[in-house]
Amino acid sequence: MTFLSVRLVMAVFHCLSDKQQGYLFTFITMCIWGAFGLMARMNAYWHIQIWDVLLLRFGIAAAVLLPILWWKKDYQFLFDFKLLILALVGSIGYCIFVYNGFFYAPVAHGVVFLNGTFPLFAALIGYIMLRSPIDRQTGIGLSIIVMTLLLMTISIIIGDGYFGRGDLMFIASGLCWGLFSVLLRKWSFSAWHIMCGVAIWSAVIYSLIYAIFITPAFHTATPTHLAIQGIFHGIFVVIIATLTYAEAVAKIGIFKAGSIANLAPFIASIIAVPLLGEMLNTTLVMGLIGMAIGALQPWRWFIGR
Repeated sequence: MTFLSVRLVMAVFHCLSDKQQGYLFTFITMCIWGAFGLMARMNAYWHIQIWDVLLLRFGIAAAVLLPILWWKKDYQFLFDFKLLILALVGSIGYCIFVYNGFFYAPVAHGVVFLNGTFPLFAALIGYIMLRSPIDRQTGIGLSIIVMTLLLMTISIIIGDGYFGRGDLMFIASGLCWGLFSVLLRKWSFSAWHIMCGVAIWSAVIYSLIYAIFITPAFHTATPTHLAIQGIFHGIFVVIIATLTYAEAVAKIGIFKAGSIANLAPFIASIIAVPLLGEMLNTTLVMGLIGMAIGALQPWRWFIGR
């Protein structure tokens, strides 16, 4: 019965046009990315140590991917030192900051200080490293982001908000992801090789760090919660979302795919209010609106760019 259901789903999928498939892949990516902030925030509620979650994430992803690479006889690319750098910056560095950010700060803070600053860092680093020009539309979006950050900072200073350790972590993770994105443009790898190389090298490096410096605290959480976090972060985030986003970009383009998928964190910040009991004050609402406009640049939809 399950096999017939899978065949039926695949038959329906192949009846869709490339554009329709692209939007479907984008929707799947958006669901996973949206759930990421919520699931990462749940670590604080489920009393799961961040370092243990990272071990589960990297270990499970590597355990799934290594046998596939061995079966495909496609593993020589792993010895390219560039993948090691990508793993350190875009996986280990990014994850350490972003998971700690969600542990100490609400989901909405992550949307503002991570999703807002990432395009800013990516544009600046791209200009410095690759001499990539910043076009007029991107410049307008970045200006909106900068103004939003300044207004939020002023609001925080006068006491209508709270800026803490988690927010600093989000900004650091935005810097890591911006650098990672620029390096991906600089170094040409396929989506499959990036995913496998980054996941496996992350597992190797982080396992050594964990074994030497970290005291496991799995006993503070229930096995069910650990299994949920491990499967979600190790398989859905690292493997499935990477592949669906790559397919979405290939079928409908990076701007449309990125714009739609990047709506996920903003939706997650709203869901976190009833689900996790988090609050949205005036500062955060204005920050969300400003970051959404600056990062997504919705006017591009109307000018065909």
